[in-house]
Parts: sequence; C-alpha cells; structure tokens
Amino acid sequence: MRATEEFLALVGGPEEHVALDEGCLLIAAHAHQSSDPREIVDGGRAALDAMASGCDGTGLQDVLDHLFGTLGFYGNRARYDDPRNSYLDEVLARRTGIPITLSIVVIEVGRRVGLALVPVGMPGHFLVGAGDGQYIDAFERGHVLDADGCRRRFTELAGPGARWSAELLAPVGPHAVLARVLANLRQVFGDAGDLHNLDWVLALRSGIPGVPPSDRAERANVLAALGRFDEAASELERVPAGDAFNGAELRARAARWRARLN
Repeated sequence: MRATEEFLALVGGPEEHVALDEGCLLIAAHAHQSSDPREIVDGGRAALDAMASGCDGTGLQDVLDHLFGTLGFYGNRARYDDPRNSYLDEVLARRTGIPITLSIVVIEVGRRVGLALVPVGMPGHFLVGAGDGQYIDAFERGHVLDADGCRRRFTELAGPGARWSAELLAPVGPHAVLARVLANLRQVFGDAGDLHNLDWVLALRSGIPGVPPSDRAERANVLAALGRFDEAASELERVPAGDAFNGAELRARAARWRARLN
C-alpha cells in the first residue's frame, strides 16, 4: 500500500525531518486502507490549520482554551481501547482520544501558532512539555502540571511502589512518538486477536529506527499464523541474531515455514 511505503520512507529519513502530524496521519491512512493516503494527510493537516487559525491568541492558554473549551476535546475514558483513539484524523473529527494523540493535537496546533511544545513520553501517560517546568495533561482537558504534579500522576497510574525519576519527563523525538502510537494499536489488536490489523501495525513499527527486533520476530509469527509462510520466513530472516535471538534457531524456523509451501 502507498500509505505503508510513504510511512516507511518518512521514518527512514533523518529524524529531525519527520513531521509528527504526517506520520500519525499516514498510520490512519493505512488503517483506513486508503488508496490515496495524501487525501487523509492533507485533510488532517487542513483541520489542524483551521484549529490553529481559530485561536484567539498565540499563547499557551489561548491554545488550551480553544482546544479543550471551544472545541471540546476530551479524553475517551469510556472507550479507551477503541482503535480510533489512535488515528489522528478520527481524533480531530470526533474531538476525543487517548493521552498521546490528544498531546499530538496540542503540539501540532501549538506549533502552528508559534509555540515550541515537545512530546514527553512519561510511562503510562503521555504529556506535553511547555517549558518553564510546565507539562500539559491533554487527557485531562489540558490541565497544566508542574514536575510534582507529574510525579503524583505517575504514582496514581503506576502504583506507589513504582520508581520515579525526573528523567521520565525528558522530551522524546518523533520516532519514539510514532512507535508508541503503534504500540497502543498493537495492544488493542493483540488483545482482540485481530491478526490482520496486527500485521500492518508491526510492519510499520518494525520500520522505525530503534524499535527492538522482537517486533519483526513477532510479525513473522503473525504472518505464519495467517498462513503467509513465505513472507513469515523472509521477515524472520531479517531479524538480527544476537543475545536475544539464536541465529541457527531463526534459520531453522524459517526453513520449516518454507517447507510448508511445498
């Protein structure tokens, strides 16, 4: 599919040139099996442009008031595991999503009005860094937290025994953001036993630099379960042998899958 090719080409280039909105919209285009991914990308970007132009000012609070007040964006607690929460075009249309996609909306609208907002990949709850020790919880209708507030939120979600570190509030790049969006979808489709959707999610994740080789091995198993043994063997042969994977075992499993074709 063109969406797959465009996504892999995007993440395969220098990370500083990866447009977060484009990457997320290409994920959505793939999920919708769009024959023209640019239509979804261009439509999503136009929606973000319109939201930015609707802000009364260019300050952080202006953006938050517009998105969570005027436009009514909110966190989808009732259907957290709905895959549409991870498709940026759906989030823009339905005004609801999960922490990471709502954070992306804040970042992209903020960027369009001149704000330097950054993704913060706190485990369990994605945030937006706004500078001066401020962090935006987009899932909570744009509530602004300080570092202590982030720590409390982390403890609420991870439990009192979870180890906190200020490093959990470090900004992350677009590769990490896109990989996490796809990780959410992997969880949703994996829990549902939806192998067809799990296949394309793992195909995209495997193309992102820095994603562990276990994703490629997992995709090989999914392809084999779907009866696509030649593709499964080819995918397995691309998994680097090392501490996590025994080269001889990988080759033997690939050979067994190819033998199923005879």
